[in-house]
Amino acid sequence: MKIKTKDDRRVRIKLRLRKRIAGTQERPRLTVFRSVSHIYAQVVDDMSGQTLVAASTTEPSVKAAFSKGIRGGNTKGAEAIGKTIAERAIAKGIKRVVFDRNGFLYHGRVRTVADAARKAGLEF
Repeated sequence: MKIKTKDDRRVRIKLRLRKRIAGTQERPRLTVFRSVSHIYAQVVDDMSGQTLVAASTTEPSVKAAFSKGIRGGNTKGAEAIGKTIAERAIAKGIKRVVFDRNGFLYHGRVRTVADAARKAGLEF
């Protein structure tokens, strides 16, 4: 696979990471995707191929909780998603997860989601 764009590079890194990271029923995978204006997080059980919990900045319930200055494209929005995904996962009985940065650098909004989820009670 030739790398022609930044997205090609991210996909290549993602595939390399996914060789080592897999979510099980006991310890599912917390995956993060970020676009320019939104951020999405899912807790996935790879053995059954099911999404157990999801949260994103496009959801009306999450957007309603945003105050001034919080958007999906900034770190404050990422912090809100990390907190939301952790609360939803804990409500489903999931305490331990494996973090999947999805080919993105562990930096900025991706790191903020991880830190907020840890602070809200998820272990990884």
